[in-house]
Amino acid sequence: MGYTEIFLIAVSLAMDAFAVSVSNGLALEDIKPVHGLMHGAYFGFFQFLMPLIGFMGAGLFRGYIERADHWIAFILLALIGGNMIKESFDEEDEDESRTDRLLAPGHMIMLAIATSIDALAVGISFSFARLSVGILQACLIIGCVSFVLPFCGVYLGKFIGGVFQKYATRVGGLVLIFIGIKILLEHLGIL
Repeated sequence: MGYTEIFLIAVSLAMDAFAVSVSNGLALEDIKPVHGLMHGAYFGFFQFLMPLIGFMGAGLFRGYIERADHWIAFILLALIGGNMIKESFDEEDEDESRTDRLLAPGHMIMLAIATSIDALAVGISFSFARLSVGILQACLIIGCVSFVLPFCGVYLGKFIGGVFQKYATRVGGLVLIFIGIKILLEHLGIL
């Protein structure tokens, strides 16, 4: 497996993080460069770390990950998306407090973990594949792609959010729930 395959894997792994970033961009009132950098840093770091962990511990926990990864991602994304929708109906919700909640470290870590569990499974598969690239190089490529796409996703979400305005947070929450359902259905073999 060479650079081209690793890059394509990186893009496919980053798509959930990209969609989540678009969702958050929809809900944020005022986008600042730090918001894009935060999304890129959280998602990029976890997408870098998870395949490395998977590669290192391949024999130890392969079966456990493959049995539960889709359920964990589904539950986390459904909870976060449901909470976003619930909060969108709160009349007293001020934009700044909503931004603070969306960018809170705990919230961002949960999103990053939920979208990077597949990367853990990819790391396990790397341990059984012939990589013509070192594992650190492969993880760096995945991490960099997963930095750039979510960074751009926040700004795309803001652009789209300008069209939806009032309903942007609800749409963002629904997007997270649908991503969770998609992950679950793919792993159950329904999609």
